[in-house]
Amino acid sequence: MKAYISISVISIFLVNSAIAFCPSGLRSIPHTSKFLKATTTENDASVEKINKVLPKEDMLKEDAASAGSEEGKWKVKENAKEQTQVEKMEVQEEVIPPKITDPKLRVQTNRYKDLEMSLSIPFLKRPNNLDGTHAGDIGFDPLGFTESNDLYTMMEAEIRHSRLAMLAVVGWPLSELLGPKFMLQGENHIAPSVLNGFNPLSALVTLLVFGGIGYFEYSTALRSQANSGLGRKHAEDMADVWKYGIPGDYNFDPLNLYSSFGDDAAGRKAMREVEVAHGRAAMLGISYFALWESMTGIPIVKNNLLFEPNLIIPLLGVAYLGFDFFFDMESDDQYLFQIKLSSEGDMRVTRLQNWLNSSLRNSGVDGEVLKEKGGAITDFADMIKSKVGELTKEEEPPKGL
Repeated sequence: MKAYISISVISIFLVNSAIAFCPSGLRSIPHTSKFLKATTTENDASVEKINKVLPKEDMLKEDAASAGSEEGKWKVKENAKEQTQVEKMEVQEEVIPPKITDPKLRVQTNRYKDLEMSLSIPFLKRPNNLDGTHAGDIGFDPLGFTESNDLYTMMEAEIRHSRLAMLAVVGWPLSELLGPKFMLQGENHIAPSVLNGFNPLSALVTLLVFGGIGYFEYSTALRSQANSGLGRKHAEDMADVWKYGIPGDYNFDPLNLYSSFGDDAAGRKAMREVEVAHGRAAMLGISYFALWESMTGIPIVKNNLLFEPNLIIPLLGVAYLGFDFFFDMESDDQYLFQIKLSSEGDMRVTRLQNWLNSSLRNSGVDGEVLKEKGGAITDFADMIKSKVGELTKEEEPPKGL
């Protein structure tokens, strides 16, 4: 019997403590723990505050009953005033500032919103998240990575790999041209890499270099530069896009090159366009370096027009500049590209012709006479060509022998 009494007493205490963790609908027992009492006290206090602000029906009835007296009229006015303030707080809407449409103040969104097909792959539809808002956006995402992954994360990964590739595409050939032979691999002295292999010394140096780069990447990751000088500028530039600023923000611009195209949102985006374009080319270039040397074992700087003295590269550069000086390449929905003489090029051709005619007159040579002599030389060349063709036909053996 004593055991049953003891169990009953212990059960009462256990229930008294456990009731605090029960759902609110089961808390019908009058004896509650001190934790529940504190919670309900706070709730009662909050309800009391609400009752003070929001007049209930009983309060309204009481105000209506005592409206005849002066004190009753005062209570009615005060309650109505408090009710009006509460209604204003509930009805008040968030004021949205107007969108800034000046590209120098804010990066503009949806540049490609009217394009159905991708710019880079015209036979595929434009990816939904690639609308021309961000630098380097040409609508290229054939595998749909921007749909299945976070766009900011993908952009951050691309720009960080681009910067490493730009350093590597310069450092790789320089190491083979200027580096000590004991740091290079094999008999042909190729650059150490994952595909080419490492010796102990080059492996140690590579680990130290990438350790430093890794620490730098870690210290600038996860938008840690958001409150820096450039971070605040980027946040303002991208305010109509998102709250994350610019991917790959290192807050690093010691030579003030970032504002080369203008110290505004449009100028900074133009510089990011240049960086992304060069970074993508560098990633392709360093991939070519690594694959070429792993397959052939020949250094990238050997028998290469880019790294050995020759006249071909300078001539190609002059030809490119000359072409760009007179012609433009245009594309439309019918043709991939067309080469046309630009308006400035037409003007330059006219000036060049006038200058040549003026120079010939000053030198005493008549332009018409020079043209006639040029025609005679052309006729002579055609005659020689026809004679050579006749001789070649005569020397051919008869068919069937």
